[in-house]
Amino acid sequence: MLKKTTGIVLNTLKFKETSIIVKIFTRELGLKSYLVNGVRVNSKNSKMAFYQPLTMLDLVVYDKSNASLNRISEVRLLRANQLISFDFARTGIALFITEVITKSIFENYQNEHLFDFLDESILELDSPNAKLSQFPIVFLLEKAVFLGFAPDQAIGYLDESRSQPFSPIELLEAKSYLESLMSESFHCKQKVTLSLRRKLLDHLLDFYSQHLENPGEWKSMSILRQVLA
Repeated sequence: MLKKTTGIVLNTLKFKETSIIVKIFTRELGLKSYLVNGVRVNSKNSKMAFYQPLTMLDLVVYDKSNASLNRISEVRLLRANQLISFDFARTGIALFITEVITKSIFENYQNEHLFDFLDESILELDSPNAKLSQFPIVFLLEKAVFLGFAPDQAIGYLDESRSQPFSPIELLEAKSYLESLMSESFHCKQKVTLSLRRKLLDHLLDFYSQHLENPGEWKSMSILRQVLA
């Protein structure tokens, strides 16, 4: 059955010589995997550029409920990112975002509110005024709300963890910073040291790992540390 939807590209996997398997989080159908033939070719007609991480697409897809792989009938670029694909820091954050999404939702998982939040996050990341240094932390805080395991207060993020890397002074500063981030989101103006931001990011990923099934190693962290140094 053909269905129309919008989708956010998460990642791709090479398949045979010229094809890919692309994982897309769609608004109406949830997380889906699609086989796309003949896009890995040196041709001006190739649509491989459509399948870059966090690209927003307008889709008409074949949707079979029992199929692990579906196909795309029609694809159109819904919105072109202006900075994400051309800025090293933003590209690193985009890879981090896609890893967090793919590790925290499952195939066919559908949540329009989460989709809309991701859409807004991509717009913010692609903005020239985006505060990149705090972006990954804010993203983790807000996404936890949609996944249903976010504490009501900032101290909950600090208490509910297997590790406690903060000194007493850092703990007070971390709590204050988290409160500001939870209140002001991506537009928070409070500043903290690079060291504290790194500890908070590691701490939040540990928090996520406790709530996710087999998250494994966070592979994008090595890149993220480089771009946000």
